[in-house]
Amino acid sequence: MAPPKSLAKDLFEDMGRKVAEASAQAEGDDDTKVVDEIESLCMNCHENGTTRLLLTKIPFFREIVIMSFECPHCGLKNNEIQPAGEIQQRGVRYSLRVDSAEDLSRQVIKSDSADFKIVDIDLEIPPGRGQLTNVEGILSMVAQDLEQKQEERKQVIPEIYEKIEGVIQTLKQMASGSKLPFTIIVDDPAGNSSIEPPTVVMAGKYSRKEYPRTAAQNEALGLGGPEEEAAPSTEIRPEYKADQMYPAMPEDSMVNNVDDDDIVEHQVYSFPATCPGCTKSCTTNMKMVNIPHFKQVVLMSTVCDHCGYRSNEVKTGGAVPEQGRRITLDVQNKDDLSRDILKAESCAMSCPELNLSVESGTLGGRFTTIEGILTQVRDDLRSSIFDTGDSGDSMDTTTKDKWETFFGQLTAAINGDVKFTIVLEDPLASSYVQSFTAPEPDPQMKVEDYDRTDEEKESLGLNDMETEGYEQKAETNGETVKTNGA
Repeated sequence: MAPPKSLAKDLFEDMGRKVAEASAQAEGDDDTKVVDEIESLCMNCHENGTTRLLLTKIPFFREIVIMSFECPHCGLKNNEIQPAGEIQQRGVRYSLRVDSAEDLSRQVIKSDSADFKIVDIDLEIPPGRGQLTNVEGILSMVAQDLEQKQEERKQVIPEIYEKIEGVIQTLKQMASGSKLPFTIIVDDPAGNSSIEPPTVVMAGKYSRKEYPRTAAQNEALGLGGPEEEAAPSTEIRPEYKADQMYPAMPEDSMVNNVDDDDIVEHQVYSFPATCPGCTKSCTTNMKMVNIPHFKQVVLMSTVCDHCGYRSNEVKTGGAVPEQGRRITLDVQNKDDLSRDILKAESCAMSCPELNLSVESGTLGGRFTTIEGILTQVRDDLRSSIFDTGDSGDSMDTTTKDKWETFFGQLTAAINGDVKFTIVLEDPLASSYVQSFTAPEPDPQMKVEDYDRTDEEKESLGLNDMETEGYEQKAETNGETVKTNGA
């Protein structure tokens, strides 16, 4: 299959054209987007040039500021973007496996706080200039940046030149579509980056994961340094009512030291924590619940009175089982949509009839119903694709029709109008679907144990886990001690 026509240069230069066209139209039309022009110093010839700023919205993302600089003296042009919205409450990590020529045209938004990684060649680009481009474009830009100073390296350090030249040629082959597949990752602690999702998501193809920022990441984003962090508060704060959790938390919350007391089922424990959104003190509520015919789980909810950050998660405990577990449920009617479901963080979920695949870690731990988890997937995905406002740039008709068809099928499933199959695959066997016939086998549900793959063991850290003999190794600093009988 021939690679697609290069869109990287056109997309990059189109940023400048959008600003110029909007600037020209704004002179005769009060309803057009406002373009601000600022006189700026050209860093090439040190004369004065012009920077134009345009606030706009784009599909799959949110508001951004497009900046276009042009110097009339030396002809230097430069285009870049900056997020116009606020820093998000959680960081975000996107992963895309590029295995076709079509994937090279997928839009990539890399903010100035994001890391860009190419997993297959172990290449990482640190935070820097914000970019609006596509997969082909960002690979080409990385290759161009690496080509700078190559002639000097060839003369001074030829061994480094050879290594970098090999990376450059590999990047060019990836950008042209002749070296596939490969995986790219965009990791943004500010949550202001994006990769356009494919219309048909397959297992391992695309993932989007949100995560709480660390203290160091908050400090790097200017959200507070060590000197600004207050000591955790021990005062009792109003309890967050997690209405969507089952069973509901009681009204009387109490503060306990969980290290000194046994954790009692159905009792709410509150303890101080630090908000991952604003780094101020907040309260985390914890409650242990026993799910019939399953195991004990811990419901955790956090609410911040300062910035409004909220999160609900479910944690499962117990020993790591010998095998993973795969649960397959045939959803036949609306009653099946009301089944309780516990999707652990380690669990992947898929619905083949709906072309839906959710990678492990995407939604975190969730204790809800079949209808509830499908609704959350639909709303989160729709908001990231179509929530662009009236001023958003238009999406091409073919892509829009595909997404509308996908969301139509998902809505029909949520309403109980179509039959489908939901599959939960959890290497830690910590997920659960309610059975209407328990303890007898449910004819609509199939539960099977399977051997974990080497990749799953490595991802879960099971290959490095030692449960026997670790005390002796700790005493000898990891060295094996031979005895007389050895």
